[in-house]
Amino acid sequence: MSNVLEKIINQKKIDLLVTKKEYTNNLLDELIKQNKSYINFKNRIADNINYNKISVIAEIKKASPSAGLIIEQYNPIAIAENYILNGATCLSILTEEKFFLGNLQHMCDVKNKFKIPVLCKDFFIDPYQVSLAKSFGADAILIILSAIDNGLAKDLYQAANELNITSIIEIHTYDDAEKALNFDKAIIGINNRNLKDLKTDIKTTLQLYKIISSHGCPIVSESGFKSEKDVKEIMDKTGIMSFLIGESLLKNIEGSSLLKKIVQINQ
Repeated sequence: MSNVLEKIINQKKIDLLVTKKEYTNNLLDELIKQNKSYINFKNRIADNINYNKISVIAEIKKASPSAGLIIEQYNPIAIAENYILNGATCLSILTEEKFFLGNLQHMCDVKNKFKIPVLCKDFFIDPYQVSLAKSFGADAILIILSAIDNGLAKDLYQAANELNITSIIEIHTYDDAEKALNFDKAIIGINNRNLKDLKTDIKTTLQLYKIISSHGCPIVSESGFKSEKDVKEIMDKTGIMSFLIGESLLKNIEGSSLLKKIVQINQ
């Protein structure tokens, strides 16, 4: 399979040329000043850890390169409400348009409706995008170390800190894990999915946690969780209590039984 991540990044570069013409820096500054919906994403996760509570960052997305179309009748507001009622701590909303069929407006609509921290799940390759995400209500952004060089990662992290947005530094390899320790104020997210070939294995978290266990901020295990047993295995072997879960929740959205079971593990 060709490198999926590379395809997405190349498309993002093209899309940004159009977006920058529509949303100038001056306009973004004004929109950020007007936005009063900000919630501290990292603190919400850290508070749960202090109270020995599991955090689920429940993901909202219409499609993905690995799963194809997930939800045909896609309603981000309805999905968000369902997640919140069933115990989600935060939300992750896919805003990438071509491969995930997302939109920044989906995130804005959810933030205008509910008081819950939201991660802008996208492919950040330009500090401009941090301001763009903030202007649409993002409380956190994703910095994928395997997608960019060290200099750009630091620039994105600095831009997020200046705008008071939480950074989630996403890692998948041992090299990523070593680099992630340099981002002392960030959440570290271990992605169990390889974005190059889309294969998933939750053992990735077990392998990489050994390197980042000393990190002073929350650590999140992302993707590949099909049952509460998977979550409990990671908890028992690492102590991680924060999880980003998408497709498994979306496929069980009607009853949300999986989300309920996960958040009640420690109760």
